[in-house]
Amino acid sequence: MFKIQTLNKIAACGLNRLDRDNYEIASEINNPDAILVRSADMHEMQLSDNVKAVARAGAGTNNIPIPQLTEKGIVVFNTPGANANAVKELVILGLLLSSRPAINANKWANGLAGKGDEIADLAEKGKSQFVGPELKGKTLGVIGLGAIGAMVANTAIQLGMKVIGYDPFLSIKAAWSLDHNVQHSETLEGIYKNADYITIHVPQTNDTKGMINASTLKQMKDGVRILNIARGGLVNNADLLDAIKAGKVACHVTDFAAEELLNQDKVIVLPHLGASTPEAEDNCAIMAADQIKDFLENGNIVNSVNFPKTYSENPIPAGGTRLCISHKNIPDTISKFTTILGEAKLNIAGMINQARGDVAYNLIDVDGKVSEEICSKLAACESVTGVRAIYR
Repeated sequence: MFKIQTLNKIAACGLNRLDRDNYEIASEINNPDAILVRSADMHEMQLSDNVKAVARAGAGTNNIPIPQLTEKGIVVFNTPGANANAVKELVILGLLLSSRPAINANKWANGLAGKGDEIADLAEKGKSQFVGPELKGKTLGVIGLGAIGAMVANTAIQLGMKVIGYDPFLSIKAAWSLDHNVQHSETLEGIYKNADYITIHVPQTNDTKGMINASTLKQMKDGVRILNIARGGLVNNADLLDAIKAGKVACHVTDFAAEELLNQDKVIVLPHLGASTPEAEDNCAIMAADQIKDFLENGNIVNSVNFPKTYSENPIPAGGTRLCISHKNIPDTISKFTTILGEAKLNIAGMINQARGDVAYNLIDVDGKVSEEICSKLAACESVTGVRAIYR
């Protein structure tokens, strides 16, 4: 039986994908095989040697110490695209709120309480202070055209906007999903110089942290409206506030609360609502559970942030063994595995080897049962970070 530890409340529809005959699931559990997590910070956690995988029910993995887990051969999954529609809808709301000051208008209208029959006339006289531009005909710059960015771009086209997208790592799948009217910019400068609205949809890395700063803000059009529903660290808040005071930025919508942004004119702060829909939470939980299940039962890796995609469509041979071996991607490693298996008179029925940078992963199907002794020999090979045997 596999043991699964949950660090946050995971939607029941996801946990139900793991049948209780084969899985024990609890928030407090000894020596789990895998961990399901949403937002809990794992950086200071001491994990048992039995942990084989961590699945994040969401796209971002900043709360997980990925380099340390990779060194231990622990696979980290995320769920890209599962919450894409929820985030897209919040971005569209952000576009509207950045243009039409509905929040301030609502606060002002509520201040008319007690005016009785005068309210209608006062509302008509006061509405002029809340004028804002339409989205139709304006240019939206989308930085990052993954699952969310592509959906935002397509919806903006349907709203009558002109859309310019930038993504140097655009996948074929994402390209096929884009509306043909979305224009491609070769550089970020092309977005900055031409967009009336800019929305960011990239992960936070050393290269992207603080990408919206004093230097890049200077390249933008006067009166630009900037949305950040991706990661708080992508925007230098001090520089952004300076740009608002100077009139460069007309409005900033962020899903990441910070002391310096609160109660600031022309800044709309949301409390990290991007994926806060029941549908998104369900989708993320289902995807995370399915990935953990497939990994533990079959050794397959899909949507990992630190290991290569490795998927076998072939079933494990009846009466046989599937070896799941993670190791550093250095020459002559695989030959050591085949030598050990050959000396043990074990026939290799199938093998898949995939690499991602310095990390490699193998699925080796063997006719017959591979003993613990042989597994120990494989684990003792230089550069190996993990060996697991799945029996049929």
